[in-house]
Amino acid sequence: MVDMASEVPGDDDRVKVPGKAAASGRSEDGSMPNAAATPTLADRLRKDLRNPLFLQAYALMINTAITAVLGLGYWVLATRLYSPAAFGEGQTMISAMRLFSSLTGLAFVGAMARFIPVAGRRTSEFVLRGYGVAGATGVVAALGFLLTLPLWGPAYAQLGGFGPGLFFLVSVLVWTIFTLQDVTLAGLRRAVWVPANSLGFGLVKMVLLAALAFALPEGGLFGGIFLSWIIPTAMALIPINWFIFRHAIPRHVERTEDDPPRLREIGRFLAGDFPGALSLLLTLYLVPVLIAAWLNDATVFGYFSVTHTLGCMIGLLAANMAVSLTVEGSFHPAELARSVRNALRRTVLIVVPIVTIVTLAAPLILTVFSAELAEATSPLLRLMALAVLPGILIEIHLSTLRTLRQARRLAIVQIGLAVIMLGLIAVLFPLAGVTGVGYAVLAANAVVALAVVPHLRRVAVVS
Repeated sequence: MVDMASEVPGDDDRVKVPGKAAASGRSEDGSMPNAAATPTLADRLRKDLRNPLFLQAYALMINTAITAVLGLGYWVLATRLYSPAAFGEGQTMISAMRLFSSLTGLAFVGAMARFIPVAGRRTSEFVLRGYGVAGATGVVAALGFLLTLPLWGPAYAQLGGFGPGLFFLVSVLVWTIFTLQDVTLAGLRRAVWVPANSLGFGLVKMVLLAALAFALPEGGLFGGIFLSWIIPTAMALIPINWFIFRHAIPRHVERTEDDPPRLREIGRFLAGDFPGALSLLLTLYLVPVLIAAWLNDATVFGYFSVTHTLGCMIGLLAANMAVSLTVEGSFHPAELARSVRNALRRTVLIVVPIVTIVTLAAPLILTVFSAELAEATSPLLRLMALAVLPGILIEIHLSTLRTLRQARRLAIVQIGLAVIMLGLIAVLFPLAGVTGVGYAVLAANAVVALAVVPHLRRVAVVS
């Protein structure tokens, strides 16, 4: 692992000269020493890109930026082409699908990032099992949701019946595998391909959104908004997985040692990581589903969903660095302390300016959608942006626990954060509406960040 501090020219790298030559900064022959030049931002960036920790993290962050920009354009287009009610209904269906597919798929992200780097000749088998277990878990959970639809209120009534229910289950399976593709590429050190996938997906999604606005202008499961999500997703599975299994995995097997982890080892890791990750992901994907049921107003929910998604996108920047840290920590466990310090420095350098801009310009950003949306949810976006700052410490801490295989502590932190956040949302939503969600996210992240700082500091200072 590259130590960035060691690459800045120091005293030993400079030409040492006596007397006036030293005072003037010139060597004895009167020429200026080349090594004394301060590295430029471009120099540092080039060095970062030679460091796998930063290369993978930057690729994932660029992917998040592409997703955010195209997502912003997508939702702006949707507000222009569809009625407020259809917009909200489409968001409701997407939130329900993502609850089960992302909930289960992302719960396996920690295990995929941790074990793909060391899976050796069993990498293909490990990835396929990850797809299968995550997909089956998501479908079973979604089936339970469909069987209890009356408990979720009228917002989800259109999912009733065999045809809509089957289409919803297939959509959950497709989105689950799509979700795991990114972390699979990251684990194979091929994260540079993730932005290309997101760019193609986002552009096709926007084209379909516009095309379907005239044929299927209504909202819901078979409306233009939902179909413009799921059709490009299904299209992307074939080329990306062809690349993963025919090119990326064979090259990975050639470059790594053939000492794959045992099933018992993976099982122990999942026993600690999965319940915690599942609990934490509830704060991202269960909350919109609950808010839709509590509001029972498709228009207002559409406002909330867009803003909540933008807030979560900012938080993903820290999560991207954490995924890369888990991968590189697995490849080079002896250099974990240095990697943690580098990851913290780079994440703060990138995220703090973004949080500052979003906090100051939240109304202006949301006005792109509509003045009504900006008025209703600007405080929510500000609070969720501020919550990302303590979230940096939490994400890096969770990454170190995965690398160190401290499954029990990992579960405690994740479950604790989920319980605090969901509890505060239940209390604050009736008092402050959707803004209460922002207060809950900020307070929960701040409390947990304070709790994990001592352990994170101990890991970061280990030589």
